[in-house]
Amino acid sequence: MNDWTEQLPASVHSWLNGRRVDDVDCIVPDLAGISRGKTMPSRKFARSDRTFLPVSIFFQTITGDYAEPGEFADPWTEKDLVLTPDFNAATAVPWSSDVTLQVIHDVLGQDGEPVWFAPRNVLRHIISLYHAEGWEPVVAPELEFYLTKPNVNPDEPIEPPIGRTGRQGVSRQAYSMSAVEEYGTIIDDIYDFSEAQGFEIDTIIQEGGAGQIEINLQHGDPLTLADQVFFYKRTIREAALRNNCFATFMAKPMQNQPGSAMHIHQSVVDKKTGQNIFNDQNDQPTDMFHGFLAGQQQHLPAVICILAPYVNSYRRFARDDAAPINLEWGADNRSAGLRIPVSEPTSRRIENRVAGMDCNPYLALAASLACGYLGMKANAQPREAVVGEAYSLPHSLPWGLHEALDLFESNESIQKLFGTEFCDIYSAIKKHELDEFQRVISPWERDHLLLNV
Repeated sequence: MNDWTEQLPASVHSWLNGRRVDDVDCIVPDLAGISRGKTMPSRKFARSDRTFLPVSIFFQTITGDYAEPGEFADPWTEKDLVLTPDFNAATAVPWSSDVTLQVIHDVLGQDGEPVWFAPRNVLRHIISLYHAEGWEPVVAPELEFYLTKPNVNPDEPIEPPIGRTGRQGVSRQAYSMSAVEEYGTIIDDIYDFSEAQGFEIDTIIQEGGAGQIEINLQHGDPLTLADQVFFYKRTIREAALRNNCFATFMAKPMQNQPGSAMHIHQSVVDKKTGQNIFNDQNDQPTDMFHGFLAGQQQHLPAVICILAPYVNSYRRFARDDAAPINLEWGADNRSAGLRIPVSEPTSRRIENRVAGMDCNPYLALAASLACGYLGMKANAQPREAVVGEAYSLPHSLPWGLHEALDLFESNESIQKLFGTEFCDIYSAIKKHELDEFQRVISPWERDHLLLNV
């Protein structure tokens, strides 16, 4: 692989500007979306076109413990998987003191076949189902996150950061330009790091919470956008740390502030014509549009455990708090779980407002697109659009991860689409995390039960 630099994207060559690469981060996203891999000198990277990592990286819980994924693998055997570089997913590491690149790798078995529980391969599989129908899915994720004061004691509540004025943000200032400017040095670093990596930000805004920021990405190919979200999480954290802040992607980090979502804008185009199949020749919604909507309504409950993967995730789904409580749909209606944004008819799309920013972007995009696919294939029909606030209707999303996992395991269509291997491993990890959480005694219990019961 001595000529490997010739395969790098133009954005990387532009950033290098003739400099020699010192180090390469060989990385893969695990089921939580955490970056795992190896860093090596570029000369070692050039001598081999593959890297090895143990299969157990895909059985780790968010706490670093190991789940037992049933019949498919024993994590303690530590069998190696083969990682091969995807140079289309190579970017700079602009915050490194050395000239460093990060390259996402594809995950294969030793027989050369894709490992179908690896998140990138899960998303690739769902995209391939669209391609088989002559369709091309298009997505645009929105990234919400909080900047916070450094929190080194997990028993202490998270607090908003100190801005450039020296004051701590305390109020909700959605779309405030001065609120964005409070954290101007962090935003500048995010822009600089993004440009160095060849990414184009659509917009940055102050969201509803104190210290809460939203970054909107350009629409495009789901795998490319999932890679970008994966890179952005690392990028944003580094920009915050440079400025004595934390960046958190928890769904609900602060009790009295709104949660953070990863809204997913979705449409589908015809691969031959490039036309949006949600819009007909009279600029009206098509049967495919309604089928996709219906699939979201029917099957999203079964994948909520992917879109909301932790116990904390379900604290975000609160009435009148900028997050959905059901899967009703409506035009330009932000109280609904499924919103049809204002757009030209040719750009007709469906916004999934359920996914939290704590999700694995590969799995979340795969799950959302899978539900739309099932609805289109079944020619399903959605419920009538909601009139007025969807908050006036019952809370129909799962109340917690236990309930969400039950729905996931009982939905035959979803289980078949994602495959038994992935579904069993994912369920095992989530159940292990739930068992760990059940053993934790919270501050609420100490406050209200210690001396009162």
